[in-house]
Amino acid sequence: MHTPGTPTRARALGLGVGGLPTGPYNALTDVPGVRVGHTTLVDPPRVHSGVTAIVPDGVGPESPLPAGVFVGNGYGKLLGSTQVAELGTLETPVLLTSTLSAFRAADALVGWLLERPETAGARSLNPVVGECNDGLLSDIRSRPVREEHVRAALTGASAGPVAEGCVGGGTGLTALGFKAGIGTSSRRLALADGPVTLGVLVQANFGGTLRVAGRTVTPADVGLPDPRPVPDDGSCMIVAATDAPLDARQLTRLARRAVYALARSGAAYAHGSGDYALAFATRPADPRALPDTALDPLFVAVLDAVEEAVLDSLLTATTTTGPHGDTRHALPATELLALLGG
Repeated sequence: MHTPGTPTRARALGLGVGGLPTGPYNALTDVPGVRVGHTTLVDPPRVHSGVTAIVPDGVGPESPLPAGVFVGNGYGKLLGSTQVAELGTLETPVLLTSTLSAFRAADALVGWLLERPETAGARSLNPVVGECNDGLLSDIRSRPVREEHVRAALTGASAGPVAEGCVGGGTGLTALGFKAGIGTSSRRLALADGPVTLGVLVQANFGGTLRVAGRTVTPADVGLPDPRPVPDDGSCMIVAATDAPLDARQLTRLARRAVYALARSGAAYAHGSGDYALAFATRPADPRALPDTALDPLFVAVLDAVEEAVLDSLLTATTTTGPHGDTRHALPATELLALLGG
């Protein structure tokens, strides 16, 4: 039973997506060798910001992982993405933060990596940093994310449960008319050569009209003030990981489906939206990659996981008021279930 006013994940409310089982945490960290850390910066009402670090074990310029990237709408900044697209490899952890803090975060990531023994001979690094604009609910021009915050997220990354909602790079974000933030989900599935796990993490900040279980949901539908009309733009950064033996081209196909999944949640893909997905495999490049005919279950898994992660980002968020008096309300679970007839 849900306690009114308590942030609750979608699956706990009976709103899990699809028929595939999840991993033990229903999170990106269910993929072996993937850790997640957050640094959250809150000084209300002026600052609601932060940084999220996704850290694959052992990743580095001498031990890159196969990766692919897909851009649904390119009004945004995914630093390092052109090299990922060109070479099909990821050689650093991935950071997610606020738009104007992305460049400082990239510099901090490079500094952190250069101090590590395994990069002693490195003369080039390709830091990968994504961003969403938290300027509605945070003083974005102050660029509050600093080097020590990035380092804390990287060194604090763990393989356990992943905090969601108003944490890290999701602290000041809004999506689909509601307060949003970080969401995550995973799926376990059996392929011909054995069981594999796929996990996703979303940084949700995009426009459109929320859809849950096939029904549109506006703030007014669940008893909240409706902030519209508001610009139907924003962004979403999606990171997907799997321990399936995929090559870069196949991971690009997986990333493409991750962006497609936002449509299930009601994304508008507007002119001013940056809709990106990065997918990587935790195994080094493997010439025995799966045949393309075996990818369909992974496509289903990423579609379902992204849709559920977006819903989690809304249900686990908390109502927030920004420095200019703008308020975005969290999606209330009790009223949502009543609307859906649950």
